[in-house]
Amino acid sequence: MRSTGRLLGSGRSADVYEIDEAWVLRRTRGGWGDATAEAAVMAHVRGHDFPAPGVRLATRTDLVMERLSGPTMLEAFVAGELDPQEAGVTLARLLRALHAVPARLSADPAVRVLHLDLHPDNVMLTPEGPKVIDWANAEEGPPGLDWGMSAVILAQVAVSGEAHAQVARETLAAMLGDGPSGVTDTGLREARQRRAVNPTMTETEVQILGEAEELVRRLLPPFSGSARP
Repeated sequence: MRSTGRLLGSGRSADVYEIDEAWVLRRTRGGWGDATAEAAVMAHVRGHDFPAPGVRLATRTDLVMERLSGPTMLEAFVAGELDPQEAGVTLARLLRALHAVPARLSADPAVRVLHLDLHPDNVMLTPEGPKVIDWANAEEGPPGLDWGMSAVILAQVAVSGEAHAQVARETLAAMLGDGPSGVTDTGLREARQRRAVNPTMTETEVQILGEAEELVRRLLPPFSGSARP
């Protein structure tokens, strides 16, 4: 699409480059995903007032999108600028707001837009409020799957024994405890299955999925019993 500017950051499957003060280029590696489909989802949810970045141009591998200012939730944790309770409540509210958006393709009223990768490193804390990035995994389906994916992702970190394990556990507990949880038994099981076959997962991350699922079930409040065995 264009020559790249200064590298701003890299993830498991993509790199983000500077274009100017208003726009960035995100370029996927190894043929991962389809940026045109991702752009369509982002435009759809923005059209329903959900906080996603604006998109200017997209090809299969390249996405030119709004440049956001501010740290991710994960960066804010590290800097001591965000506590897990606030983070968990914010994640829960973002999930509820997203699932209030009607599906773009399906006419089934039970089907909604799903992010399927909504976790602290994909939420940027901008001066205008939190904005959700990285829509590469987005699909349409039952909201319980989206809740399950966010919960399992946090739980994997929580049981990993790594530096942010306790923060992840507290964030997960706050997310599940902020009103009736959207986690369902079917959604949680499918989330675990999807994580197990995700090509970006390490062997260790796959091995702890069972423990992660058990943690989610333990942390569900009594009024959210639909995901309990």
